[in-house]
Amino acid sequence: MSTIRAQLTTAYAAALIGTVGVFAAVIFTTRRDGTIDELRRHALTEANLALRLIRQSELAGEPVTSSRDSLVGAQLDAPLRTMLEGMPDYLLVLDASGRILYVSAPIRDLNEDPDQLAVLMAAAVSAPTTGDVKKVVLDDRTLLMVALTPADRGSTVSRVVVATSADVPDPALRNLVETMAAVAPILLIASIALAYAIAGRAFQPVDRLVNEVQAITDGRSLHRRLPVTAGEEIAKLAITLNEMLERLESSFAALRRFTADASHELKTPLAVMRADVERAMSDRAPGPDKLIALEEALHETTRMADLVDSLLTLARADEGRFDLHRERVPIAPLAHEVFETASILGEAAGLEVTMPEIADVVVLADRARLRQLFLTIVTNALKYTSTGSIELRIVAHDRTVAFAVRDSGIGISAMDLPHIFERFYRADRARSRSAERGGFGLGLAISQWISEAHGGTISVRSRLGRGSTFTVTLPIADEPPLANSTETMPPENVTANPDGERDGRNRTP
Repeated sequence: MSTIRAQLTTAYAAALIGTVGVFAAVIFTTRRDGTIDELRRHALTEANLALRLIRQSELAGEPVTSSRDSLVGAQLDAPLRTMLEGMPDYLLVLDASGRILYVSAPIRDLNEDPDQLAVLMAAAVSAPTTGDVKKVVLDDRTLLMVALTPADRGSTVSRVVVATSADVPDPALRNLVETMAAVAPILLIASIALAYAIAGRAFQPVDRLVNEVQAITDGRSLHRRLPVTAGEEIAKLAITLNEMLERLESSFAALRRFTADASHELKTPLAVMRADVERAMSDRAPGPDKLIALEEALHETTRMADLVDSLLTLARADEGRFDLHRERVPIAPLAHEVFETASILGEAAGLEVTMPEIADVVVLADRARLRQLFLTIVTNALKYTSTGSIELRIVAHDRTVAFAVRDSGIGISAMDLPHIFERFYRADRARSRSAERGGFGLGLAISQWISEAHGGTISVRSRLGRGSTFTVTLPIADEPPLANSTETMPPENVTANPDGERDGRNRTP
């Protein structure tokens, strides 16, 4: 496959050849037209000279014509014929009746070829007398013909026709053609070589970028960046590639962290399950201990199933294969369900749960996923609030509705706050509640996915030791959609598992 450098050089060579060809054609045509104009002026000069000689004879009272002659009838007088014989071109003089008074020697030579003589005579009679040139083609030559009439109507002659050969070689035109033929190949070869060198020099920054990109062959080299060289186009390309490398580096880092966290989450329950199974299979273990071991193994199996389900949901969402079954959902009844569940859980934990404001609006949503979103936020607030209260609010603003959960719990540090919606992210254990309340670190990630999948957002305001406020904002439905409409998630949406935990506050180091 040819390179861009070769393609540019070929295109330049073709453009150069075309340009030189057009230039040569224009020069040749202009020079040829100039030559024709020179021949026309030469013929007009001869015709005017013949008319002046005849007119001078008439003014001097000298006879213009002689008696009839055998070949061409009445002829010009001998002295006039003698003067006109000195003109080398085809000269023809006609009288008022259209009879031929004089023909020059080149025309008399055509008597041997009557056909050519007839063509010449017909052209001479029909040639315009405006001074314009008329082209006459004989068998072996091309003539340029002009015709003039005397200004005095009383003149003996009515028309003087002069034809000159157009086949006379033009030395200047021949020299031009020979010069172009000799110089053009040299100029073409030199220009192509120069164009190839210039194209190579122009593509040197691209070659350097290619080498730099080839050096970044795996995820371990994604920290490298391409040099931003001079030249607007190359600089834009380098900046764009650097931005892509930055995104790839972030993606690879997130993938490595995700893999490590998933492996860590699976390693612990697997070790517990193995120990419990081994204890249950031991002959020396009493019956109650075997039941306890099996119960613990079942508990760990359930946790692993939840984690695997979360990972499967996450993978489907990343591929855009997770469907949301949307319908018109009244917010108030759903909020009451969540509030009742929160009240029961809060009572068991010794916390007061209130919901002072409920906006009665309708949203277009997947009811099950929306309930999961609300419960995840509420259970997170319950987990990380040891004393105090939890407040739920449903507030409508123009075309959106906000579901807010405010707690008086331990809060989230400013360092952890930007990362709490990342998958498997959990803050330092020192800022967490007891380890048994820890989850997988996917609760808030799935909350963010659900809110974004419904065209909304989720945000958090928190200070360490002063509680947190999570707010979910959703668009209010305008018109009733078709029943049981299904919309597929776009590939960029993310998914997480509803494990009911505040991911930003219980990371295990």
